[in-house]
Amino acid sequence: MRKRQNEFTSWKFGMFVHFNMGTFVNREWATGYEDPLLFSPAKLSCEQWAKEAKNAGMKYIVLTTKHTGGWCLWDSKYTTKHDITVFKNYKNGKGDIVRDFVDAARKYGLKVGLYYCLPGDYSQKLGSKRDQTVGYKITAQQDDLHGLPPEARGDYAGFVEKQVAELLTNYGPIDMIWFDQYTNKYTGKHWLQLKGLVHRLQPKCVLIANNSRDYKTTDIYSYEYPYLAKNSKPGPRALPGEDENNPGEVSDCIATTNWLWNNEVPLKLQSAKTITERLNFCNERSTNYLLNVQPDREGLISGDYLKRLREVGKVVLMNRKSGKEVD
Repeated sequence: MRKRQNEFTSWKFGMFVHFNMGTFVNREWATGYEDPLLFSPAKLSCEQWAKEAKNAGMKYIVLTTKHTGGWCLWDSKYTTKHDITVFKNYKNGKGDIVRDFVDAARKYGLKVGLYYCLPGDYSQKLGSKRDQTVGYKITAQQDDLHGLPPEARGDYAGFVEKQVAELLTNYGPIDMIWFDQYTNKYTGKHWLQLKGLVHRLQPKCVLIANNSRDYKTTDIYSYEYPYLAKNSKPGPRALPGEDENNPGEVSDCIATTNWLWNNEVPLKLQSAKTITERLNFCNERSTNYLLNVQPDREGLISGDYLKRLREVGKVVLMNRKSGKEVD
């Protein structure tokens, strides 16, 4: 385990790619009732994502294979309603974004990471006061899918295990798998069973349980910085402590307002200076920095997001050449 952890911290800097149904409906949380025809990225290029990550000095890249809406970016044999085959406006439903992503990452020498969102309460009935930018509301007639395809009803834990097994057996060696909501009330009691499955299927794969700082539940200490920075008092720290030497990862977002593309909210990006300083801060504490850079609805990293990423990359590579990068 320690060997895997030490190898992980040598990666230092990675890109989180939040791209899923929420991208096309201006919501952070999709519900699973969106029209699949909305998913129509005409220029999607996983190679562009990987190339820009590489040029920014990143060494790994992580894709949201399934987010809160239950929509899967691969052809899963366990759902006919919520995988890439129903995205008829993308390669006529015959694409496989996970495959394209994995291949692109390997082409550019990046470590491959896959994100999978576990069940949760991501929807609110009409009439509730939840911020509309977070997620669509569902009607009284609609069942809450809790972040999984409808076929998962009755056996959430078993369904999750089958889909995770697909991801870890169909795409060759996966360097890292990133789970959100591991303590959820629907499958949380089965977490250690799922963790064991991951390690049996891919012994060299590093597992991250978001916001866990316990090696019983995660391989790597995890800090979701934007969330913890707002909610960590008097709870867990938002960043590793000064003398921290436990292998860790801080996930952060290049935008201060949204993880997924959203053209309805004013765009606010962190400065290149803030990002690179936080990268160095993390690396000094045996912790990687995973920066989310979201593609647009065309499927490309573009506009101010791309400009800021390249600004970050210039500083990272300059520090690397001058020997200022943290070893």
